[in-house]
Amino acid sequence: MKIGFIGLGNMGGPMAANLAKAGHEVAGFDLTAPMPDGVGKAASAAEAAAGAEVVITMLPNGAILRAVAAEIVPAMQPGAVFCDCSTVDVESARAAAARAQAAGLGALDAPVSGGVGGATAGTLTFMVGGSAEAFDTVKPLFDIMGQKAVHCGVSGAGQAAKICNNMILGVTMIATCEAFALADKLGLDRQKMFDVVSTSSGYSWSMNAYCPAPGVGPQSPADNGYKPGFAAELMLKDLRLSQQAAEAADADTPMGELAAALYARFVEDEDGKGRDFSAMLPRFEKRHRPG
Repeated sequence: MKIGFIGLGNMGGPMAANLAKAGHEVAGFDLTAPMPDGVGKAASAAEAAAGAEVVITMLPNGAILRAVAAEIVPAMQPGAVFCDCSTVDVESARAAAARAQAAGLGALDAPVSGGVGGATAGTLTFMVGGSAEAFDTVKPLFDIMGQKAVHCGVSGAGQAAKICNNMILGVTMIATCEAFALADKLGLDRQKMFDVVSTSSGYSWSMNAYCPAPGVGPQSPADNGYKPGFAAELMLKDLRLSQQAAEAADADTPMGELAAALYARFVEDEDGKGRDFSAMLPRFEKRHRPG
């Protein structure tokens, strides 16, 4: 396929490189990031989109997505698919899709899970909203960039799935870090704690696959000085998106709200910015019960 790829940072760069490595013709555009191997450099987002069968975007937020959509949709050829892989608010995802559909284009919101490691290895999970026809068009590309793509429903459903998933992730990581810090204070060996919880009712992805305790379980950012991985400020962004969506949907999410507040404190008032989101463990290690 001829593919336009806009947004070539930590996630988009390796995703575009994997598509080029698989033999697709990829034209890329980014304001600052270098072109990955095999990706041709376009002078603008519109130039990257012109003549492409699929245009993929990986952008920082909903406002930028809306601006890029306004630029590239008029440049795209009829019948092409606009596939946004950013994590943004549901309203922006639906607005970008509506603009594309009004121009006779296919549109997908397809946020990802798996982090930079998954983007590099081609093992991402895509949560996809949009038409079945557009999903079928892009499915071969999802298979190159990831290990799984789930068609979640109409436009916005992909973002809804990502936001709900990451609200669970943020809450469970905090609980896992709290439990390790409590185990330390109770004199319980961390490896014994892992051996019990990872095979008992407390198991979770945060414990079993991404353990926040160094030297315990599979390799994780905890074993690399808590270098991200998945940065705490990105978790904060996703938790805030979850609470924005909860407010719009009139949903009661007290644990999600508390997780957002804790990550805000960690990132904005403490030393969490630039650290992996699992660095909540050393945070709790240093803290005492209030009062």
